[in-house]
Amino acid sequence: MTRVLLSAAAALLLAACATATVYAPAATPTAVGYSEMRIQSDRYRVTFRGGSGAPAQQVRDYALRYAADVTLREGYDWFRVTDRYIDAAGGSGATIGIGGGGASYGRSSAVGIGGGISFPVGGGPRIAETIEIVLGKGSLPPGGDAYDARELRESLAVPPPA
Repeated sequence: MTRVLLSAAAALLLAACATATVYAPAATPTAVGYSEMRIQSDRYRVTFRGGSGAPAQQVRDYALRYAADVTLREGYDWFRVTDRYIDAAGGSGATIGIGGGGASYGRSSAVGIGGGISFPVGGGPRIAETIEIVLGKGSLPPGGDAYDARELRESLAVPPPA
């Protein structure tokens, strides 16, 4: 019974280590948060990486929100998404392992067989969405994937950090 309780406590402790998704700059290229790369004076590549198990829609919204922030910071009114990349890493399903071994010490020897099942405790895959955007001024152009930066920023309000 003690083993079961210790195993459950260890699993809960590891689950608590899951990375939360926050709207903030990424500290490193693979960390949770947003980052950007300027391609041309009016073209950027914006990436948002979610924490483990973050909903894909939240990651997509945060990438668009940061694109709106970049657009307004650079003095433009709207942006058009010209390309989109989605990457998911980790979060594989359950795994089953079987192992065996032997040992010898003096005149004694032993053989053992063991097995185990593991589950991902991080909450699922880490999703990153990268969008390439072209910035523009004036009236919003017709067609899909063009966004008014001010309206988008208001509609995709980000909760304050906890």
